Amino acid sequence: MQSEFNLQPGHDVLFADILRPAPTLPPKILLAILGAVAAINLAFMISFALNGAWPIAPFMGADVAILAWAFRQSRIAAAREEHVTLTRSQLLVARRPAPDGHREIALNPYWVRVEMDDPPKAGSQLTLWSHGRGVRIGSFLPPFEKVEAARRLRAALARARAMRD
Repeated sequence: MQSEFNLQPGHDVLFADILRPAPTLPPKILLAILGAVAAINLAFMISFALNGAWPIAPFMGADVAILAWAFRQSRIAAAREEHVTLTRSQLLVARRPAPDGHREIALNPYWVRVEMDDPPKAGSQLTLWSHGRGVRIGSFLPPFEKVEAARRLRAALARARAMRD
């Protein structure tokens, strides 16, 4: 795992976790849903056209196109992941694919503070703070998984600090 990231050589990994969103439905099922919606829309479109309401037809087609686009965006979003790796001297967050161009973020574990609402509220964020700079991780996770990730990360950071002293 060390060769995958820009970790400093000679340091053992104390904590490694991969945060991923919930998987989407398999492509075959998504295509079946899209096909069923397209067939139903086609039946309604023909019915409306036969009754003289032909201007409805483009909207029925747009409905299917928008649903196909939404399924595609969902699959792209489900492919995201964040690798969180901790050594004694570095906490590295590597995002794949990088949403904002910052692929990897390195922090000094001695100064990192993990912030998360416990119990979580709607919209709670898991944030790593260091030197006034906040890095949000796991934004795609459900609240209970964010709390668990925060707990594991706090424990690993405490071990890293204890080893450093």
